[in-house]
Amino acid sequence: MRDFDVLIVGGGPVGLWLACELRLAGIEVGLYERRRERTTQSRALTIHGRTLEIFAQRGLADRFLKRGIPVPTAHYGVLDTRLDFSVFDTKFPLTLFLPQATTEEILEQRARELGVHLFTGHGADRISQTPDGVTIDGTGPAGPFQTSARYLIGADGARSLVRAQAGIEFPGYPATMALALGDVVLDNPPKALAISMVNAEGCLLVAPLGDGKHHRIVLMDRTRRHVAKDEPFALEELATSAIKISGQDFQPRDPIWLSRFTDETRLATRYREGRIFLAGDAAHIHMPAGGQGMNVGLQDAMNLGWKLATVLKGRAPEALLESYEAERRPIGQQLYQDTLAQTALVAGSDPAGLALRVQMNKLLTLPEVNRRLADQISGFGVTYPSLFEGTADPIIGRRAPDIALRLSDGEKTSLYSLLQWGRWLEIRLSATVAPLAPSTLTDVAIFEAGLLEEGTAFAGLEAVLVRPDGYIEAVCRSLPISQAAE
Repeated sequence: MRDFDVLIVGGGPVGLWLACELRLAGIEVGLYERRRERTTQSRALTIHGRTLEIFAQRGLADRFLKRGIPVPTAHYGVLDTRLDFSVFDTKFPLTLFLPQATTEEILEQRARELGVHLFTGHGADRISQTPDGVTIDGTGPAGPFQTSARYLIGADGARSLVRAQAGIEFPGYPATMALALGDVVLDNPPKALAISMVNAEGCLLVAPLGDGKHHRIVLMDRTRRHVAKDEPFALEELATSAIKISGQDFQPRDPIWLSRFTDETRLATRYREGRIFLAGDAAHIHMPAGGQGMNVGLQDAMNLGWKLATVLKGRAPEALLESYEAERRPIGQQLYQDTLAQTALVAGSDPAGLALRVQMNKLLTLPEVNRRLADQISGFGVTYPSLFEGTADPIIGRRAPDIALRLSDGEKTSLYSLLQWGRWLEIRLSATVAPLAPSTLTDVAIFEAGLLEEGTAFAGLEAVLVRPDGYIEAVCRSLPISQAAE
């Protein structure tokens, strides 16, 4: 007899969101986190628009928006030309400044509401698996413990015990430079909401943490880039380097976190070993360029959560789980390349590097270039191949915007509101259309509806089948694609 259906090692944002998705489907989840208390130090500060969309699909976006600071643009490699999110068909054309500690607080509250079994202060020491299950041997407040389940997910970060004991390699790019950050009070904050710059002295970013008190300063001092990561980083060095790079004294004081970090970049060779899966930093690490790491990890969790739940409920064959790595590891590879490219832009504060930045700034003024990089950073551009054989259509595999709908009983609603239970969704815009969902799907919520707005992404469709994570799986068109776009 297994203790749980699924075990999760790691109670950060990725582990918590995975637990929420699984529990939403009625799966018994045990989440084990070594920390006794949530850290007040927030490595991640940015929530991107696509992540806000997945939270909205579960009715949670407002919880985050109420606590954060929205910013309509983002930087790429700390370039002066900003990425423009206003071009996207979304209710969240922005990035949200929100400390990771607050994100974890909101997700933990959600997990407890759903009935996830949270075990804080419980560290995993040994992971083992058989053909039909997995076991954790660990240590908790009361001493050694053992627990088992059908599957296990490692969301335990860059130095993942799960990844190491599963025998999954983690090759990549070793650290070549040290950067530093400080979460501090500024007596002389910048006049703009956030500033960024790169010059011959180094690189600097300053942004509010979102708590109304502190700012985060991130910098790379060209003369200090080769110090050891574990060399102490003091407030005096932060202040001195910030003045050198920016020419302004921000008067930092009362630090709540001072730390060094590096540009080490790695990607797991695979995301699965038998009944063990990896998600988030356990699968990919990189320099935090563009605030992508936590967002990609949360979308790993969204992708894996519904698939694992569907298989455990007997509503899809076990082969569905193979699509997790097939869909998400290419995103990890893209993240690997993208953050290395941004690292080169940040580190290149010599004449050649500064010349490259001038050219990139010019390129980003071209709408098509700006949109492509904004697509990548925000997550809006992620697409997946069809899970089932069907008619090819350019809309298949893309994220579905939050379309306004009127149901057959007259109720006004939206697509994301209908996704809040985490089920497959078939929207029939014509009463005569044949079902889109294949017979292998046994848990599809079907709604007859009409569009409340013209010119939407669903224009010209008679029906659309949407995955639980909000991606379009199949469509039936009433008009040719060229006419629907007119």
